[in-house]
Amino acid sequence: MTMRSMEQYDDAKSRMASDFRTMIADGEELMKAAASVSEESFAVARTKFEQKLKGAKAELAILSQPLLDRTRHTALAAHEYVRGNPWTAAGVAMAAGVLIGVLSARR
Repeated sequence: MTMRSMEQYDDAKSRMASDFRTMIADGEELMKAAASVSEESFAVARTKFEQKLKGAKAELAILSQPLLDRTRHTALAAHEYVRGNPWTAAGVAMAAGVLIGVLSARR
């Protein structure tokens, strides 16, 4: 991974952790409101929690999109390479299989 990708990953990870902490706090607030059974405070807490949950889902979708795009690009590149170089790909796969077989036979 490039340095920029790692920085983006770390930034996204910290934002998601922060969002999850906020959701947990809002969930606790919702539970407290349910315990006191004040219909108005429960409705407010529930609405706030639902908004946070929807925001977290949207954030997760946005943050995972670059990863999905890179995965698709990598899979397409691998597919094109194997289609263009079938014997090389088969040779590499055989070598990897032999290496795994030798290593597992040692045990």
